[in-house]
Amino acid sequence: MIAREAVDRLLQRGVEGGGVPGVVAMAASPEGMLYAGVCGSRRRDAGEPMTVDTVFRIASMTKAVASVAAMQLVEQGTLALDVPASTYAPRLAEVQVLEGFDAAGAPRMRPPRRPITLRHLLSHTSGFVYPVWNEDANRYQRDHAARLVDDPSKPVLRPLAFDPGERWEYGIGIDWAGHLVEIASGLSLDAYVQRYICGPLGMRDTTFVLRQEQLTRLAELHRYSDDGVLTADPVTMPAPPTFHNGGGGLFSTATDYLRFTRMVLRGGELDGERVLSKASVDELGRNQTGDLRVTPFVTYSPGFSRGGELLGGVPKTWGLGYMRSEADAPTGRGAGSVAWAGLYNTYYWIDPRRAITGVLMTQVLPFLDPHVLALLDAFETAVYA
Repeated sequence: MIAREAVDRLLQRGVEGGGVPGVVAMAASPEGMLYAGVCGSRRRDAGEPMTVDTVFRIASMTKAVASVAAMQLVEQGTLALDVPASTYAPRLAEVQVLEGFDAAGAPRMRPPRRPITLRHLLSHTSGFVYPVWNEDANRYQRDHAARLVDDPSKPVLRPLAFDPGERWEYGIGIDWAGHLVEIASGLSLDAYVQRYICGPLGMRDTTFVLRQEQLTRLAELHRYSDDGVLTADPVTMPAPPTFHNGGGGLFSTATDYLRFTRMVLRGGELDGERVLSKASVDELGRNQTGDLRVTPFVTYSPGFSRGGELLGGVPKTWGLGYMRSEADAPTGRGAGSVAWAGLYNTYYWIDPRRAITGVLMTQVLPFLDPHVLALLDAFETAVYA
């Protein structure tokens, strides 16, 4: 039994310390909810308190949802993990590897030594990276942005930072995996996710396209300035997306997302609705990167992310859609658990060995905010205690 009052006090201390404007935290077992708590404000100036149905921008927590969508189609035989992804999206045959820059600053490019597969895309071994955390990609975007102008209804065809399969580095691969879902299914990613994941799981607030009613529940986004002052962006209706980004485009609530993580914890089924086979869930959580380890982030865009890592000191690999712990964590999380996060400091973990899952959501930039990470560790430790 979780000591509710003790966990409530943890959240309160996190908010009263000034670093976390508002938080929703939940934990569950395969059978149901163990804890649900809120603290702070979702809109401070308006005096609106945080609620369990507050809507968050969950950014890269989208990746797990898109990965489940891709694995559904792998089960059906419509997609395959190990054939060239250009079989489905011919544009991927055009991708080049960026080997640096010449003395004049021009990018040095060459063809990759092997084709990208869906397995590469889902496990962040494709060579696609994010400019936020890669120096060459950051420079390429800054100095050669015109080369990236492309079809706004599709993911950007960025240069690869390395040959597929040769390294792990976090990147836009699942943007492309989501696009493969669209090609293979004939549906937009939003329509597919609603029909085959959110609908069956009762995730009514999870969407790529925010509804007007949800805007009243959307948490304001807070940003730290260079001098450490926390300010809030005005809450406005986001423009409709030009494409549904499987790597980071969803809005959701902690309540919804916990239903998703419970489905994974239960081996692909929740409340009588099976969305994925147990074998596919096991494949999602298996070490897909072998000896390649998840490495700490080094930031080249400090307004978006700090440097650092999750579960520092614990060896980590990657599955198909989320990070995998290869050893027990000091918080109590077991080896073999999976987890990830979103850019705006939203986090989750799924621990099959100890049969527990948790979600903690805030809306703060930059990513890896130390106040939120400290609260996450305290919450997780309390849940296991």
